Amino acid sequence: MMDRSRFVQYLIEMCCVYTIISVAGAIVNIIAGTQTNNVNVLVMFATCVIATFVLYMHKLFDNVSPLVMIIVQFLTACALIGLMLLGISLFIEPISARGWFEFYRSFTIPYIIFAAFYYYRVFAEARKQSELIRQLQQDHRDLQ
Repeated sequence: MMDRSRFVQYLIEMCCVYTIISVAGAIVNIIAGTQTNNVNVLVMFATCVIATFVLYMHKLFDNVSPLVMIIVQFLTACALIGLMLLGISLFIEPISARGWFEFYRSFTIPYIIFAAFYYYRVFAEARKQSELIRQLQQDHRDLQ
C-alpha cells in the first residue's frame, strides 16, 4: 500500500509530466498551426496518469532484472492505454487503425524519455543507498 508521502510524490511527478507534455503539445500545435479539443486534453491527462502510475509501481519488480522490469512496465502501460483507447473508440469516437498506430507512436517516444529519466533517478538513489550501507558496514568493522 502506498503511504501518504509516496502518494503526494506520485501526484507531484504526474503533474510535472502532464505539464511538460501539455506545454510541448501546445508548442507543436502553434508551430503546426493546429488546434486541440477537450477530448485530446483529457486523453493526454489520462495517458500521463497511466504512465506515471505504471512507472511508480517499480517496487513490485524488485525481484526481477531491471531490463525485465522496464519491458513489463512498458507493456503494462501499453495495455492500460489500449483499454483506455478501446473505451474512447466505443463510447466517444471510433479510432482508426492508423489512429491507434499514431497514438502508440506518440506515447512511446515521450514514455521512453521520461522512463529513462525516472529509472536513472531510481538507480542513482539505489546506488547512493548501497554506498551508504557499505560505508556503515565499514565503519562498524572499524569500530570492532
